Amino acid sequence: MSKLSLDRILQSQGFGSRKYCRSLIEDGEVAIGGSVVTDYRLTPELDGLSFTLFDDEWTYRAQVYIALNKPANFECSRKPSHHPGVLTILPEQFSWRDVQPVGRLDHDTTGLLLMSDDGAFIHAQSSPKRHVPKVYAATTHDAVTEELIAQLLGGVQLHDEPAPLAAVTCRQLDTHLLEIVLEQGKYHQVKRMLAAAGNHCSALRRTAIGGLQLEALELEEGEWCYLEQAQLDLLVPA
Repeated sequence: MSKLSLDRILQSQGFGSRKYCRSLIEDGEVAIGGSVVTDYRLTPELDGLSFTLFDDEWTYRAQVYIALNKPANFECSRKPSHHPGVLTILPEQFSWRDVQPVGRLDHDTTGLLLMSDDGAFIHAQSSPKRHVPKVYAATTHDAVTEELIAQLLGGVQLHDEPAPLAAVTCRQLDTHLLEIVLEQGKYHQVKRMLAAAGNHCSALRRTAIGGLQLEALELEEGEWCYLEQAQLDLLVPA
């Protein structure tokens, strides 16, 4: 890895401008290996680097990959209009380093949301050409029927869509609960498909993306975690 001075490292991690990061170091707010560092020109090894800032421990990450268990009433937008943005759930420095949601969940939809500052990763995971399967648990207003499942598997016609859209798989979990797997990622797709099939979606939760299961991450609503390589490997390869 190429060398970076300590002030540039802090800047790259989203802790503010280079000038501000330099002042943090000179004020003795940064420690590496338990020792306070006041020389902003220090160029530590980046591989495995961890440091303490304001008594919080951080690990250097060239890019971040995050999983959030999104609560309801948060918007997946950097400029939310009616509800707080999901970025307000994360530490402030993620906004500084331009972390963005990978795709979108409606404000009232909960569950697994990926976030990153890696533009190539965001594009690859969002591209409809990659057919990334996404798993949803949909609570229905009316009871689930075999006819409803057959319609969703066979395809339903949505307004402004040239051809019917079908679920990859669809199965009943409870009297008013369906598991639906989609690949297209159209606007409000699950809700619109259920409406087109004669039912109504009263609650929606995304439970998996590719092979990455929300349950395996053990996140309560509103909690987040970094995704390590083994977990990224569960997603469909770029």
